[in-house]
Amino acid sequence: MWRLKAENTHIVPNAAALHSVPTMLATRRVVDMQSKANNSQEPGTKNENPDAAALKPVTDEEVKQPEEATSPTLTTLGNVLEAVEELWPHSLAEDWDAVGLVTGRTGQAVSKVVMAVDPTLEVIEDAIERGADLLITHHPLLLRGVTQVAGTSFKGEAIHRLIETGTALLTAHTNADSAIGGVNDALADAFGLKDCVPLVDSKDGLPEEGLGRVGFLEKPMKLEDFAERVYTVLPAVAGGVRVAGDRTGIIRKVALCGGAGDSLFDAVRSHQADVYVTADLRHHPASEAREAAIGGFPYLIDVSHFASEWVWLSSGARALANVLNDLGHAVEIEISQVNSDPWDFVLTP
Repeated sequence: MWRLKAENTHIVPNAAALHSVPTMLATRRVVDMQSKANNSQEPGTKNENPDAAALKPVTDEEVKQPEEATSPTLTTLGNVLEAVEELWPHSLAEDWDAVGLVTGRTGQAVSKVVMAVDPTLEVIEDAIERGADLLITHHPLLLRGVTQVAGTSFKGEAIHRLIETGTALLTAHTNADSAIGGVNDALADAFGLKDCVPLVDSKDGLPEEGLGRVGFLEKPMKLEDFAERVYTVLPAVAGGVRVAGDRTGIIRKVALCGGAGDSLFDAVRSHQADVYVTADLRHHPASEAREAAIGGFPYLIDVSHFASEWVWLSSGARALANVLNDLGHAVEIEISQVNSDPWDFVLTP
């Protein structure tokens, strides 16, 4: 018999999500300072949808907006690009990736920024309605080469809407994955990991930069208890959390990768991790990883791609606001409340 497990019209916080998540420091690369980053609510969100707050991470503390500069100056897209490069350097992007500015002129004024995971049409329309001058998304709109951007396709329509409304689009993808204080540090912080190192080092980055993270829980835990923690700190989406391994098995060393990470199993094994948390685990890589497991390790936890990267938006918004404020720019930053996870409901036996 099949039953409806979860309907994904709006993301709702998991019921167990009642504890605070430790904050982390996002290290700036150019200006010598440190920016607090946490998993708190987006700064200054004003959304007419009464269900919009359902997308909040696990704490209710607001990300504070930057204080008004004593001598406010015009903030341009170029100024924001400078701050973004400081936080999530272009050099950290993988060779196959497409990051950076997609639409917009560097001289245009920016007073409001919206951050989101995916540049879907719904996300873009939401940003336009909010009055955003700039939309920063984690995933690229144009990852592969195109020969036309006619409005007859959804990507062409997206480009037209952005340009027609004067809304710039910027992508921070694998550069934000690898950067200090980026997607993977946000996940490690949310899961309560300590003494983290990259799962795979960045060839052009600092020792602390690279894809994924490997760290230690403060105390050993049962796999089922850690899986419950993972479920708790991520937005609740239709796909839920899938686990492979002995539910009573004891773990302490955790490897993780925000987004799709089933290409990194060799690195997970080389770090001798007890469990690997990532998204989009396909049948064959997951099956082969379980067959090759030594003593049952690593266990696997498969999560939503969207949910694993959405956790970063709050800390990313906080870090960007702090850098801009330090440079003398007061910019309003909000987090999109649109759920762009592609799945709507799931059936389980």
